[in-house]
Amino acid sequence: MAKKPIKAIQALEEAQKIAFAPFVFQTTVSLRKLGILDYIFEHSREEGATTQKAMAEALGLTEYGLSVLLEIAESSDIVSKDGEGNYDLTKIGYFLNYNKMTEANLNFTQDVCYQGLYHLNEAITTGKPAGLKELGPWTTVYEGLSQLPDRVQDSWFAFDHFYSDEIFEEALPIVFRHRPKTLFDIGGNTGKFAVLCAQYDPEVAVKIFDLPGQLAKALENAKNNGFEGRITGEQIDWLSGKNEIPTGADTLWMSQFLDCFSKEEILHILKTCVAAMNENTELIIIETYTDRQKFDNARFTLEATSLYFTAMANGNSKMYKATEFIDLATKAGLTVKEDLPIGEFHTMLVCKKR
Repeated sequence: MAKKPIKAIQALEEAQKIAFAPFVFQTTVSLRKLGILDYIFEHSREEGATTQKAMAEALGLTEYGLSVLLEIAESSDIVSKDGEGNYDLTKIGYFLNYNKMTEANLNFTQDVCYQGLYHLNEAITTGKPAGLKELGPWTTVYEGLSQLPDRVQDSWFAFDHFYSDEIFEEALPIVFRHRPKTLFDIGGNTGKFAVLCAQYDPEVAVKIFDLPGQLAKALENAKNNGFEGRITGEQIDWLSGKNEIPTGADTLWMSQFLDCFSKEEILHILKTCVAAMNENTELIIIETYTDRQKFDNARFTLEATSLYFTAMANGNSKMYKATEFIDLATKAGLTVKEDLPIGEFHTMLVCKKR
């Protein structure tokens, strides 16, 4: 849908917001870390408690430091100020401080991506994740995921889990409607879904395929939940170019896994899976597709995430359209039998061997 034209002065104003966007972002990070937004929200109904002077004393900050943050925050509609100098959170300020999705996005941007995005131009021109050097000396972020500093790792997993965990409960009845006895979890991450499968069906055996670091974490998680015998694993590096997985699975599960690869790599992975499937095997793909979002802000979030893949993760993947995935599945020898919306952002493609 075409956007309505805006006046030149409005366009100029929006251009300045983009030019200074990093300043507003870092201001927001500081307002949260220093407890300023919390304090304003908790004391906004107390007369005189949220003036600049009162807040500086209560929070142990200088009035100068507080003033530079609050001034740009007010201009950015994060906080508002009344005629007596008392501050309050706007709706934007409230969502920046208390909305779980915004928290996951903001911490991911700050802790994982911010410094690396400086190298976006290099990443675009070289096809390599040039910003990854800000985190460690790896070819892709997945190689070093288990070695990241705790804070960075926590923000990465919080972001990843926010956009995956919420669909597991809805997905499980669909996955187990045909009572699979053996399920391959490809790209098992922390093993959370594998554990949920083992809890959901006491007879299913789950095998996780992932890189060594992630696989170790997943199997440790399985052991801690009492499923050491029913959840096993096999190391695999899909970028090695020579891969195969065993036959015998009733269901192959990939949740937010294939977006970590280029189209050529996705096609290779799908063809490898097809070679291990029979006519009854289901291959289930869960992704957040840019062309399947109800709201513009969801599509915007996904398109921003594509730049993380470009600058930080691997340099050649992105958040794709559903049409692109369906085309790749067809080329790999699959037929999409079911195309199901699931959760707020996701789509489930249930595929069979053609």
